[in-house]
Amino acid sequence: MSMRRTNVLVVEDELMISELVCEVLAENGFDVHSVTNGERALDYLDTGPEVDVLFTDINLAGRMDGSTLARAARERRPDLPIVYCSGRFSTGALLPLMSRSIFVKKPYDMGEICTLLARLTGTAH
Repeated sequence: MSMRRTNVLVVEDELMISELVCEVLAENGFDVHSVTNGERALDYLDTGPEVDVLFTDINLAGRMDGSTLARAARERRPDLPIVYCSGRFSTGALLPLMSRSIFVKKPYDMGEICTLLARLTGTAH
């Protein structure tokens, strides 16, 4: 019996970054779903398949930024691991981060992101 692949919800409104992240994650054995804003991410959490980790940019277009999205996602799934990323913020500007969440500064190394996601979800990749 094969193990279920880790499902990552990527929330990124910059298309080139989103495509790169999704491609590398998929190549490394993750199932990836990508949306461009917080509202779509919450819709996916409500109706889509199980999400194992939320990977979100903090600066998102629309009414909801990444930290607001993270809080709303945790209301639905208190145990959901979250990875925040941003090129404009530092960890200190975001404190307090939620438990089981990690901040990654852009530009990030995709190999490190794959390792991080595997650690957060307790899966081997």
